[in-house]
Amino acid sequence: MKSNLLKYERELYKNNITLIAGVDEAGRGPLCGPVVAGAVILPKNYELEGLNDSKQLSEKKREEYYKVLQKDAIAIGVGIVSAKEIDEINILEASRKAMYLAIENLGVTPEYILSDAMSLNDIDIPSKPIIHGDALSLSIAAGSVIAKVTRDHIMLEIDKEHPEYNIKKHKGYPTKEHMELIKKYGIFDEYRKSYKPVKQILEESSKHEEVKETVAN
Repeated sequence: MKSNLLKYERELYKNNITLIAGVDEAGRGPLCGPVVAGAVILPKNYELEGLNDSKQLSEKKREEYYKVLQKDAIAIGVGIVSAKEIDEINILEASRKAMYLAIENLGVTPEYILSDAMSLNDIDIPSKPIIHGDALSLSIAAGSVIAKVTRDHIMLEIDKEHPEYNIKKHKGYPTKEHMELIKKYGIFDEYRKSYKPVKQILEESSKHEEVKETVAN
């Protein structure tokens, strides 16, 4: 493992700060499902070979690291914000809220927070946002794995309820196949109606209904 993945943590260790929470979110881009944040406090000088930004890892690897982190971490917290709330407060604020919830759910109060690019000023714990933090800090990388795997598990449950959308494959992201399936079957409650592709499909559907009504009359 690249030792520089502990660079930010080691700077804090020098000041006797060891309860460092790494926080990241998953699910900003999808058209449906929640946004999920993971917060992880790792033991001091912890190493896990190959752990990196969850987007760089295969699904199998993420699941493996998820299990290892569940066993090794001092604390893990998860925050989940629904599609409905994303529509109400916007995805940026929903991502921030998910991070706050993940920190609250740690069960251990961290002394310091390292977040992936997100400013977390509404909390009485010192924090540092790091651009591309999930590839630069082991703690944030751990948070990203927890967030991504948790969200994937949620999406697999949604897939069981709506198998015709093939959510287990695209996890709600706007792939070509997913867009075609939405046009075919419409949307359900887990869709983010404020997102442009979903909004357009709703508008087209509404126009289609109006045309049908006019013809019927």
